[in-house]
Amino acid sequence: MNYLAHLLLSGPDPDWQLGGLLGDFVKGPLKGERPRPIEDGMRLHRRIDLLSDRHPAYLAALTRLGPQWRRLGGIALDIWFDHLLAKDWQNWHPQSLESFTQQCWSDFRERQQWIPENAQAFIQRAEHFKLLPGYREVDVIQRTLERVGLRLRRPQPLADMLPLLLADNDALEQDFHRVFTDLSQQAELFRQQSLGQ
Repeated sequence: MNYLAHLLLSGPDPDWQLGGLLGDFVKGPLKGERPRPIEDGMRLHRRIDLLSDRHPAYLAALTRLGPQWRRLGGIALDIWFDHLLAKDWQNWHPQSLESFTQQCWSDFRERQQWIPENAQAFIQRAEHFKLLPGYREVDVIQRTLERVGLRLRRPQPLADMLPLLLADNDALEQDFHRVFTDLSQQAELFRQQSLGQ
């Protein structure tokens, strides 16, 4: 899953949402350096990544992309799933996507002391360019794939996968719906268990 999916799966608590975002920016063991709810959100992020990477519908989608994308297909698929989530947002959340993301960025400004520089730079860029609502547009996804491909240790032409994603879109929508429905249930369970401790 990518940024938008993690924010939504983190639930309504801003601390958990921040943790859901930081899971992509903070690696290694969690040692209590941040408030517990933020680290719980980071733990949930890691759990979601583990579950999605093993989900049968996710694995089926990866297989259809072809063996030449075996190692990098998951990166593009996560970004495409954010595209599908953004396009179908009203079926997953009552608030508009624009309002939801603006609320997240506003809440995160109040928690700036817990956000590493690389994540702060992303948040500022995402807010300024309205990146996450922009995920509805295929051209934004293309630019995102290009940028991500260039940032890999060995730059890769990830945007070359866009025709495959577009051609397989109907099946990918079904895969996404199955994966995200299951992840939503698992995330809710994880949050309830964590809050019950």
